[in-house]
Amino acid sequence: MASHRKLRAAAVVCAVAVAAGPAPVAAWAVTTDAPAAVPSVVAPTPDPFAGLTADEIGDKAVAATQSATSLRMTGRVVSEGQPLDIDFAVNDQDECTGVMKIGGGTAELRKVDKITYLKGDEAFWRVSMASQGMPEAQIDATIELVKGRWLKITPGQAGSADLSSVCNLKSLLADLDEDEAERRGLTRGPDAEVDDTPVATLVKKKDGGETTTVSVSQEGKPYILKMVKAGSEEPGAILLSDYDKPVRVVVPPADETVDLSKLDGGTPA
Repeated sequence: MASHRKLRAAAVVCAVAVAAGPAPVAAWAVTTDAPAAVPSVVAPTPDPFAGLTADEIGDKAVAATQSATSLRMTGRVVSEGQPLDIDFAVNDQDECTGVMKIGGGTAELRKVDKITYLKGDEAFWRVSMASQGMPEAQIDATIELVKGRWLKITPGQAGSADLSSVCNLKSLLADLDEDEAERRGLTRGPDAEVDDTPVATLVKKKDGGETTTVSVSQEGKPYILKMVKAGSEEPGAILLSDYDKPVRVVVPPADETVDLSKLDGGTPA
């Protein structure tokens, strides 16, 4: 059920130009250091899904999740062999805020009023730029320009489209229903809990040992609360929480930003 492709997009931020000229700099990701908690098995309770097949429960979960106005994503996935951790909140107004890490580096991402702000530490920028093959001297010069500042990316600039998709809630959740056949053939496992909320557990097994486990809330709307993919080259676990809660995004101070379009001259925005 529901591949992690669009959820993984939450962890994969685009290539942007942070040095002279429009050369792309990096693709990177977001992280939380603690892995998602493993659901605990709980005693049977009144079942809100009584009489429904696992596929029918899945249909309800997808419809409810896609109707959300906001949510928070936390967890870890693997993309192209690289562990990516995420912790950020996103709403249906194309706004988001969160923390990202890769290779020992950390970055913050914010989007509000169609403008994206990205602030990374030195390790984050160095790993990101080195992965794109930038010369060491250019990396050093670029880090001096962005050190301690927010990179300000406006619509139409390099990387803005990819970053916009990361903060687009509808886009992130669209993959849940992109291939209906992909989420058919579910079975229901033992009921469990995710963060003290009782859940129905749905399991999809594929040839080759790949297994996707989806936890669906048994309280309130049947939101998806957890997705775990195991037995493949790109395993991962994503927790979904804070459904329909306000997402507050703070615009960084102007004197702490660097406009992407002015980096070739090293001039702050």
